[in-house]
Amino acid sequence: MQWHADRSLPLLAIARAQGAWLYAPDGRRYLDGISSWWTNLFGHSHPAIVQAVRDQLDTLDHVMLAGFTHEPVVALSERLSALTGGRLGHAFYASDGASATEIALKMSLHYWRNAGQADKNEFICFAGSYHGETVGALAVTDVALFRDAYAPMVRGAHVLPSPAAGGAAALSALDGHLALHHGRIAALIVEPRVQCAGGMAMHEAAWLRDARRLCDRYAVHLIADEIAVGCGRTGTFFACEQSLDADGGGWPDFICLSKGITGGTLPLSLVLSAPAVFDAFLDDTMARGFLHSHSYTGNPLACRAALATLELFDKLDVLQRNRVWAQHFTDALAPLATHPAARNFRQAGMIWALDIDAGHDDFSRRFYREALARELLLRPIGNTLYFMPPYVLDDAQTALLARGALQALDAALA
Repeated sequence: MQWHADRSLPLLAIARAQGAWLYAPDGRRYLDGISSWWTNLFGHSHPAIVQAVRDQLDTLDHVMLAGFTHEPVVALSERLSALTGGRLGHAFYASDGASATEIALKMSLHYWRNAGQADKNEFICFAGSYHGETVGALAVTDVALFRDAYAPMVRGAHVLPSPAAGGAAALSALDGHLALHHGRIAALIVEPRVQCAGGMAMHEAAWLRDARRLCDRYAVHLIADEIAVGCGRTGTFFACEQSLDADGGGWPDFICLSKGITGGTLPLSLVLSAPAVFDAFLDDTMARGFLHSHSYTGNPLACRAALATLELFDKLDVLQRNRVWAQHFTDALAPLATHPAARNFRQAGMIWALDIDAGHDDFSRRFYREALARELLLRPIGNTLYFMPPYVLDDAQTALLARGALQALDAALA
């Protein structure tokens, strides 16, 4: 959340939500074309998720995970590990995406300390990257708006050229940097396929496979930040699946998940880690254990919502359905993609983006207002117009989203 007093954009009250729609107290409705910041995968108040949370509330609302455990968190951990083929077999829980980033960074640094390599305590991120807005996450976030205000609190990372700006050049820069500095580097963190908050900058899936090989060569961890791009958003459940070797090898050392993992119903985040990472903390000495605590770690209600979300993926064959729907929506966006003011139309799974030559510096606010006037919730990032809709739109909603966005664009540019 950005706390920004902008009188030209008054707060919009929402009284209830159902499916793809948000409803204001006065009865007006808005089609949620961005899944409420990329969280509500199956729309709002999905009955299967709601019922799962209600059932869990009658049984166990919360218990700390310090010395305790419970069935939902065990079942969710096992389910997620199975999705990696058991390669990332351990889960550590928190409540938001930035916390997941912090956990992965701390876990990597502490791993190297336990391994007798305490000098490996620095990190690499990429130009335009976004990994959250807590202090540790800001260190690997290269979006000036978020980082610069708090720069005195932040320990900077090594910022290298983004693969979205040129994969071969970025790989060469990474190779050269690791050759010189790998003795100080704990981990490389990357958003697989799409740098979302950085303007929906997309890169080829194969790039991450080559980066994984460099991390192996130089003994550096690879952290896949799938907070925005996971849970089917780029076409596979984990975006990094698209970068695996032919034999299924090449998984990262850590995967961060949040946002859509509960279908947008309850806060939850987690870090999946490889067994070798987990083993490094098995010790009777407290200082060698991983030191990170959240009061609501592994909350049973949130875990049950996540399990219901995963069950919907199987029951509805979501990934296949999305592939078919994505082509339909791409076709519907053709008039927008070929608009005289549009350039660089791009897509990765269930993410679409295009850059607008607006001719003025307040395009985002203008478009947002015009979209609301046409019953659409769409919020450009600067001059980048993007779509990340829920996975449940019907034909009428699809047509409204594409047609209304085109009308809003023309009005915003007028």
